[in-house]
Amino acid sequence: MFVGYCNMVISEEEFKELLKSRGLKPTSQRRAVFEVLQKNDKLHLTVEEIYDKVKVSCPKIGLATVYRTIQLLHELKLIETLNLDDGYIRYEISKINLEHHHHHLICDRCGRIIEAKEDLLGSVEAEILNKYGFKVNDHIVKFYGVCEACRNKQPQD
Repeated sequence: MFVGYCNMVISEEEFKELLKSRGLKPTSQRRAVFEVLQKNDKLHLTVEEIYDKVKVSCPKIGLATVYRTIQLLHELKLIETLNLDDGYIRYEISKINLEHHHHHLICDRCGRIIEAKEDLLGSVEAEILNKYGFKVNDHIVKFYGVCEACRNKQPQD
């Protein structure tokens, strides 16, 4: 089973049919890349990290193939890009059926990324609508700070 399209579990057969319906071949490399993303969704992987993990099951796959597959999966809205301002573009399975993207909490010390699933900006969106007549459809929020584990560590001399 794959998790992805509209944030639903889709079978490998459904994934193949989605590709075929777009005139694309459901190659083993494409399936392997999508599977790696699905299995590692909480890690927010870069293309190079995806490549390293896919090489385990597809040792002959090339980095260019992974790049092309990532681009294709993004065009199909199966995955989303994530820029955490660290010089890398990261990828995660799409959460299309959510009203808003989830928020990311990024630790300045260790780089840990925590997903905050709650949308705490509803009142801000209502105020924007009331004040400016602008209806917010979506937003992306990144909070930077120090995670609990880093805060609990003893300061090192």
